[in-house]
Amino acid sequence: MRLAVIPARGGSKRIPRKNIKVFCGKPMIAWSIEAALDSGCFDQVVVSTDDAEIAEVAREYGAEVPFIRPADLSDDHTGTIPVIRHAIKWVNAHSGSLAQQVCCLYATAPFVQIEDIRRGLSVLVHTNSDYAFTVTSYAFPIQRALRLTHDCRVNMFNPTHFNTRSQDLEEAYHDAGQFYWGQAEAWSQGKVIFGEGSVPVFLKRHCVQDIDTPEDWERAEWMFRALRAQPQQ
Repeated sequence: MRLAVIPARGGSKRIPRKNIKVFCGKPMIAWSIEAALDSGCFDQVVVSTDDAEIAEVAREYGAEVPFIRPADLSDDHTGTIPVIRHAIKWVNAHSGSLAQQVCCLYATAPFVQIEDIRRGLSVLVHTNSDYAFTVTSYAFPIQRALRLTHDCRVNMFNPTHFNTRSQDLEEAYHDAGQFYWGQAEAWSQGKVIFGEGSVPVFLKRHCVQDIDTPEDWERAEWMFRALRAQPQQ
């Protein structure tokens, strides 16, 4: 069985009720649910939440909410892996088949594309990796990054690259924060996601936006509308 798990707790701080706040006409979580359902990759699309209102919205858009996430997995310090491990354990115990490939799809990923979800599954299966997750490249060489001193001056993190041309520096990537395909066994064993057992699913930079602050939210809506306005190829 292939399972999608969308973590969506109710206690977001910087953007209150972020998971169900209306984003470009729909509750934020609806975009992830619809992408998962439309991808055709999953036997079940489950939302893991501790919040009754989020559960109601999730069901309205077609997801299953077969359990309420326990309080000890719903605080600010709980990581992704324990939440997915709990969902796998619950589904395995209450369904007629066992999860094999499991995708953690974030509730705040309105830019996620069904083609990328499918591509992630294909990469996971054909490379026999533990995980396959979305990454994108940094827009500027991280080797030339700056830090602020205590008196608001600047230093380079790596001064040896002051005179190194940007094109001569190794390209670096970061987690795009959309989805994490994984083998159920890897999730259950708590294997590290950012390690050699994982393979990347590359995304273009203009398709990636963290949404952690009101400024991020505004920028994301502008980007989302611009992408939707592009003519279909």
